[in-house]
Amino acid sequence: MKRNIVYAPASKSYLQRAMAVALLTKGTTILNNVTWCDDSLFVKNIISDLGAEIYEKDSQVIIRSRGLHHIKNRSFSVGESGLAFRLFSIILALKEGEKQLNGHGSLIHRPIEEVANTLKQLGVQTKTHNGFIPLTIYNKLAPGKVVLDGTYGSQLLSGLLISLPLAKGDSEILVNNLKSIPYVDMTLTVVRHFGIKIMQENYQHFLIKGNQSYHASEFNIEGDWSAAAFLLVLAALTGEIEVVNLLPDSLQADRKILEALNKSGANISKTSNSIIVKKNLLNAFDFDATHCPDLFPPLAALASCCNGTTTIKGVSRLTYKESNRAKVIMEALGKIGVHVSIKNDTMHIKSGKFRKGIIHSHNDHRIAMMGAILATVSENKVEVLGKSAVNKSYPHFFDTLKKINFVI
Repeated sequence: MKRNIVYAPASKSYLQRAMAVALLTKGTTILNNVTWCDDSLFVKNIISDLGAEIYEKDSQVIIRSRGLHHIKNRSFSVGESGLAFRLFSIILALKEGEKQLNGHGSLIHRPIEEVANTLKQLGVQTKTHNGFIPLTIYNKLAPGKVVLDGTYGSQLLSGLLISLPLAKGDSEILVNNLKSIPYVDMTLTVVRHFGIKIMQENYQHFLIKGNQSYHASEFNIEGDWSAAAFLLVLAALTGEIEVVNLLPDSLQADRKILEALNKSGANISKTSNSIIVKKNLLNAFDFDATHCPDLFPPLAALASCCNGTTTIKGVSRLTYKESNRAKVIMEALGKIGVHVSIKNDTMHIKSGKFRKGIIHSHNDHRIAMMGAILATVSENKVEVLGKSAVNKSYPHFFDTLKKINFVI
C-alpha cells in the first residue's frame, strides 16, 4: 500500500499567541514554520495596525516592535476568531484611550458578557451591543484580583496571562471549573519562552507579578493537530498517510485524536516529527472530548465508519463555535443515513451505510472538513456545500486532499 506524505499547517493557536506576545515585546521576534489562515491573518493585521513591523521570508516571519507603545482611538477587527477577540480585549486595555473590537460571521452571535465582566473587575469601563460585539474599551486596566468562570473555555484566561505581567502591579486570577486546560499550557509555554514568570496551582490559582517584560526571542510554530486530525482520520478510513510537522509530545489538546484512533483500532506509528496512520478494521469507541471539543467533527467522521455505537462526551462545549456544532453534526450525519443522538452531555453515533446526500458546512470550517472526509469514503455521492469555510484555519485542505488523489 502506497504511503501518502502530507505536511500539517502551522498551529493557528500557537501562532496567534506568539504574534500577540511579539507585539508586546520590545525588539525583534523570529517565528519559524509559519503558514497563514484567515484567523492568523487578522491577528497579523491587528499587530501591524498597533505598530509592529512584519517581514516575511518563506516560512519565517520577523516581527519588530516597540511594545504596545501607544493606542489612538481606533477600531480593530478579529474576523471570526474567538481566540483573537479574547486575547486582544485584554491587550488593548493595557493602554489608555478608547478602542473598539469588532468581528464578523459567527462571532456576531457569540455572547461576550464574560469579557466585559472580567474587564470590569480590573477597573475597565466597556460597552457591548446588548451583550454581543462590538466591544468598546474606554480606559486602562488596573492590576488586581480576577475571578473567572472557565466553564466555556480558557481563551479569556490566556488573554489575562499574556497581558497582566505587563501591568504596573501584581495580579491574582482565581478560576472555577476550567475547561480546555491544554490551551492554558500552550499559553504558559509561549509566555515563559519569552521570559515571563507565572505561578499557578491546579489551574485554579494564578499569581502574576507585574512590571515584567517580554524578551525578544526565536520561536518555532508547531504543526496544527486540530487540522491534522482530519488527515489522520482519513488515513484510518482509506489507506496510509504520514502527516509531517507534528510533534508526538505536543501540548496541543487535539493530540488526543491519537487516543481515539487507538481505541478504534487504527494502526498508528510515530517518528520524531510525524504521525503515520494505516487503515484497519475499526470498532466503536468511547471518548471524552471535554478538553478538546474541536475534535468532535473528525471524531464524528471516524465514528460513522466504526462498527457499533460510539459515545463522545463534552457536547456542552459545542454551542458557541462557528456553528452550533452538536446540532450541525446531527443534521449532517443524519442526511447521509448515520443515526446520531444526544443524551445529557454525550453524543451517540451509530455507524451505518452512507446514502447519497448533501452536507452543508454552515460556514464552519471543521464541519466542511468533516463533510469532505465522509465524502471520500462514501460509496454514494456526498456533496459538501460551503467548502470555502476551511479558509478560517486550513486554506489548503482541499488542495492537500487532491494531492493524495481525493477530489471533493
